[in-house]
Amino acid sequence: MSIVVVGSIAFDSVKTPYGQVEKALGGSANHFSMSARFFSDVKMVGVIGEDFPDEHLSYLTDQKVCTRGIQKIPGKTFYWKGAYQDDLSEAQTLSTHLNVLAEFNPVLPKDYTQVDALFLANFDPDLQLKVLNQVKNPKIIACDTMNFWIEGKLEALKKVLQRVDLLTINEGEARLLSGEKNLIRAVKKIERMGPHIIIVKRGEYGAMLYNQGRFYVVPAYPLDTLKDPTGAGDSFAGGFMGYLDKSGDPTNEQNLRQAMLYGTVMASYNIQDFSFNRLKEISWNDIDRRYSDLQKVITL
Repeated sequence: MSIVVVGSIAFDSVKTPYGQVEKALGGSANHFSMSARFFSDVKMVGVIGEDFPDEHLSYLTDQKVCTRGIQKIPGKTFYWKGAYQDDLSEAQTLSTHLNVLAEFNPVLPKDYTQVDALFLANFDPDLQLKVLNQVKNPKIIACDTMNFWIEGKLEALKKVLQRVDLLTINEGEARLLSGEKNLIRAVKKIERMGPHIIIVKRGEYGAMLYNQGRFYVVPAYPLDTLKDPTGAGDSFAGGFMGYLDKSGDPTNEQNLRQAMLYGTVMASYNIQDFSFNRLKEISWNDIDRRYSDLQKVITL
């Protein structure tokens, strides 16, 4: 079993009420891979500049994450700077420097084109389409998007949605994409655009799974200590897709529901520290223990 993830690899400077970091490792592909590696073999596709540390690439390789799909080109790595207020519900972007990401041309190594699962992280829908044209019949294709692409490249995004099985999206984005204020009507309208599985990320309220007319809601894992929500959605996707790939049957209803729990668990670890530092510390026993705790929360 294997997963290809295509997304950003970045430096993040983040300030929250609980501290701040400067140029910490980040990006959607990083957060996804650091989460999914516990469940399945991961193959990363992205672009970095000459300033990106070789030590991190070596670390990923040691964790059995394949980095041959990462392009290193002259220039600086993508950089994002943001800040969160007390409720941590939404980041305020202070600065964005695309740098080498502006030249990103995703070309998959030959063995990457034949994988069981593909996750297209949040990036240009035209480039997502280019990736889709390279893969050969994955068991499941999932993608993420954001307001910027919904507002700026809607037609290209709709072409992507016609070709994916699963979409992850937050509440505001779901309403924007569908034009519906009611969240239930919103996901049903998005389903008609292509994806039959839709995950709505709801921050501190957890996440909702919609699968061909059936709904399943998982609360956020209860925490008394959290520092930084950056990358939480990608680490959720990593746990979710990782478990689905490991299960061998990514469309089975029970597998989808269990994947929601694992995604929630992985996101809960991600937000407990800056960057993906907490994900580097945990073991499978930690994941299993928190999964059991979450099951007790949602079971009568």
